[in-house]
Parts: sequence; C-alpha cells; structure tokens
Amino acid sequence: MSVINFNIAQWRAWAPGLDSEQAWLDWSRRPVVPEASDAAPDVSFLPAMQRRRLSRLARMAFSVGWPLAEGRDELPLVFVSRHGETPRTFDILSDLATEQPLSPTQFSLSVHNAIIGLWSIMRGETSEMTALAAAGDGLEHGMLEACALLDEGAPAVLLVIAEEQPPQAYSAWIDDVPFPYALGLLLTPGTGWRLTLNSAPQALSKAHWPHALNLVQTLLGQQTLCQHAWKNRVWTWQRNL
Repeated sequence: MSVINFNIAQWRAWAPGLDSEQAWLDWSRRPVVPEASDAAPDVSFLPAMQRRRLSRLARMAFSVGWPLAEGRDELPLVFVSRHGETPRTFDILSDLATEQPLSPTQFSLSVHNAIIGLWSIMRGETSEMTALAAAGDGLEHGMLEACALLDEGAPAVLLVIAEEQPPQAYSAWIDDVPFPYALGLLLTPGTGWRLTLNSAPQALSKAHWPHALNLVQTLLGQQTLCQHAWKNRVWTWQRNL
C-alpha cells in the first residue's frame, strides 16, 4: 500500500455547456452526457495570434489552468491526457493517406508535450513540466508526479487533466471519453487529502465516468471518500474535513 497527502487549494473544470461552478453542481447532482457541441472555452486572456495556434484540447487545458496559475511564478505543471491530440493526429494521417502535403506546424503541435511547450512559451515559465499519457488512472499517476514535486520543495504544483472527443473512426477502440473535459487542480503541501493505492486480487470493472469527472462530483459534494478502480489497482481518495 502507498499513501500520499496533499491539499487541493483551488480547482476549475470545463466541458461543453459546463463552464461555471453552478453548471457543474447541477451536473454532479444528475450526471449525463451533455449535448454534442463544437464549443470551445474562452481563452480571450491570450493574444489573438497565440490563440490561433491552440486546438480545442489546448484551449481546454489553458482555460482551467491559466486562472489557477495567476500571480504564481515558478509553478511546476503536470499535464495528463491519455489520448492527447487525437483529432489533430487523425487529420495528419488523413493527409498522408490522400498524399497531401503535411503541415510542419500541425505535426509539431500534435506531439504529446506540445501543450506544455506552448504553456511554457506563452507564460514565460521555466519550471519543471511533465506530460503524461497513462491508462484509465492517469489522474492518479499525475497526482504521484505532482506530489513528488511538492515533496522536493515546490510550494505549489498545477495538475491539469484533459481529454478531447476522439474522431468517430476511433470509436471501436476508444470508449473512455464520454465528452470533452478538462480539470485543473492547484495542489499544495498538506493533509487535506489522502490518496491511497491498494492492489486487488483480480481485474475490476471500470467506473461509468472517467475518474476526473467523479472527482468533480466529490469536490462539489459532501462526500469524504471516493474510489477509483483500474485493472487490479484500487485508488482511494480521502478528504479530511
């Protein structure tokens, strides 16, 4: 069993149609898949020239992360996405299949660490940054990375997890993104939360919602405990009130 402790100082979340705390509160009480939409979050805090380079996934990550980083210099960032820039990659593969010329910009922005690269450039941030692609418990792996940075002396760490809706061509293989979403957590040292990992003797069934969305429900509710099982790993989140 392994245990880590931390505080969630602030958090923000975004999904199409869910762009306020009240909207998320309503969703947490009756969670459903929002109506399909091409809506993207407001990132008007960025200059227009910079905004044009951002995919919707990048806009989602920036929209939840940027306000949490305001006023904080040297803020390490952990970015988590299981599927990354799948729509952009699919466009590149489609161009290859039809023998169209490829865009160097499209390619450079499709790699998994492109978003943290853009973040570093646009904020002038030189702190440690990590981009992770894990399986169904990527949020927890991101927490381990973030808490390691806190343990090394960082006064705060920004953790952002974001997933874009994959193209329809991937629907037979990717079924864990019910709708596009992003969650940002500003983490600080403390004992407000405890995350515990235990092993199960056999593989367990996965949850109905990605755990980042289940965590939003917990953050908005009165529950002090939530669990997330993935394969033979069981993660227990305990809030100490």
